[in-house]
Amino acid sequence: MPLITDLVQIKRLGDKKRDENGRFRVYLKRHVFVERQFRKAAQEVEDEMDCRTCGECCRVSEVEIVERDVDKMSRFLGISQKKFLEQHTMQSEDGELILKRGPGGCEFLLRNECTIYEARPGNCEKFPHLLKGSASITARMWQFVDRATYCPIVYNWMERAKGLTKFKAK
Repeated sequence: MPLITDLVQIKRLGDKKRDENGRFRVYLKRHVFVERQFRKAAQEVEDEMDCRTCGECCRVSEVEIVERDVDKMSRFLGISQKKFLEQHTMQSEDGELILKRGPGGCEFLLRNECTIYEARPGNCEKFPHLLKGSASITARMWQFVDRATYCPIVYNWMERAKGLTKFKAK
């Protein structure tokens, strides 16, 4: 099955399937599946798409950062941690420390590319958290229902994962 990569289509289909994807999340939690099949599907989708050509995650989501991210990014930019915190971070609505955002998303996004890619935060490096993340894929499913509305990798993986199970869309 060819990947759907058009962001307008991903948004439209992801929103349209939000309830279905929520039911799929519940379905996965109520059944036992071999994680390996979901990881294999995730790897296949990730191999078929270079996420650096998209950048939608940088436009849509906030990036929570931790001390080691601040250290790595400030060194990369050649500034003190204090200056980095003052110039490049802000508080989220929940009070978390996040990378500063502008009208187009993360301030480090230029067109579809990250200007600090080599020193990007751990959350960015692991995104979309299909293959890299703590806990099993099924335990992290709550994240993917929303991400399927803007991330082509998550949307396409979710559709493949549904095909690997006996889930009925209705």
